[in-house]
Amino acid sequence: MKFYPPGENQPGIGPALAGCGYTRFAMIPNALALPRKVAAAILLVLFAAPPSFGWGNDGHRMVNRLAVQKLPAETPAFLRTPEALEEIEYLGPEPDRWRSPAEPELNAAQAPEHFIDLELADTVGPLPRNRFDYITALAAAQAVHPELNLKPEKVGLQPYVAIEVYERLKAAMREYRTLSADHRQVKPTEDAILFYAGWLGHYVADGSMPLHVTINYDGWVSPENPHGYTTQHGIHSQFESAFVAKNIRDSAVAPLMQSPHTLADPFTDYVAYLRQSGTQIERVYQLEKLHGFEEAGSEESRAFTAGRLAAGATMLRDMIYTAWVESARPVPDWHASGRRVVPVTKN
Repeated sequence: MKFYPPGENQPGIGPALAGCGYTRFAMIPNALALPRKVAAAILLVLFAAPPSFGWGNDGHRMVNRLAVQKLPAETPAFLRTPEALEEIEYLGPEPDRWRSPAEPELNAAQAPEHFIDLELADTVGPLPRNRFDYITALAAAQAVHPELNLKPEKVGLQPYVAIEVYERLKAAMREYRTLSADHRQVKPTEDAILFYAGWLGHYVADGSMPLHVTINYDGWVSPENPHGYTTQHGIHSQFESAFVAKNIRDSAVAPLMQSPHTLADPFTDYVAYLRQSGTQIERVYQLEKLHGFEEAGSEESRAFTAGRLAAGATMLRDMIYTAWVESARPVPDWHASGRRVVPVTKN
């Protein structure tokens, strides 16, 4: 699910722009080199964004379900039981359950974790590997590009939450191995592993949806629109929620999943996965123009959607598999490392 914290009024956005979607930054030639006033005029539309929803309950559950069903036999048996499948599938939509206005602080904190606008994120150059370096880099880029809104909550944090949850999963699997070797109780650790795997699945599924990695996420409003793509809101939820629920089934998605393999570098591979999703942005708009997401759509639109869900299920399955393999590697005990947290004092 991609949405922004509620209750923020962006300067310079009048009623005429309040309902506009994002323009695709990549469609503006040399956008960052434009004169400041021109760039600012074009980019005003970046700062008004209504809520939109992820793959929807059906898509998120499907990605998690298929990932577990396709886990290699080398993974722990408890991960492949019907009970584990049911739990991980249920957790697919979990982060979307945290969006209620009844929990405004949680909503504001986790909203940017469902997306990343790569066109803006790339102003920092190669993406740093950890969240706080990325936030620092965005602040530096903001000074160079004052016409852009490069606040982390506007640009998005998607790869960072995905890798952080992946590493939680790997740490829990390492603990499981230790407890198992000592013939100690592992049920609480198994429960933690199932939760982390299900939680991770939500973000991985979001990353397979092309409109979660672009500023042009719900309506084409670029000054240049030679192909006549829709400029209206609605394409986002129409594609990923209503169309999926009505037309896409496991039997169409499972055969499109790739064979299991471990990731060489989870962060690098995950960012590459997001960028691959980004290559499909225009395809979504092309299919919408052909009425591909209305009712039963077309054979082409159904195959495209199944392919994106298969990409999500494949990546999730491979991240769980990689976490298991990597959890076998010995690591130093951080208690014995001699490092400590230095308390921050106020002057």
